[in-house]
Amino acid sequence: MSRLRRFEDYRYIGTRDTMRVYDCDEAEQFESLESWVTIKGMLQANQLQSFAPDTLEEARNRGFKPVL
Repeated sequence: MSRLRRFEDYRYIGTRDTMRVYDCDEAEQFESLESWVTIKGMLQANQLQSFAPDTLEEARNRGFKPVL
């Protein structure tokens, strides 16, 4: 599965404008994230967030909600 440039090693990526976290291993969520990033120019605007450890639980600890 492909990943976003600069985030190749991360499964969970959050968007700071909506505080949503996407699972890049889920094809539908990754497609949605990829189009959102392209349309909004989020990578260039530094609006993406990765998590360490790379878990959904850590994303929730930081206030992000999963995309359903």
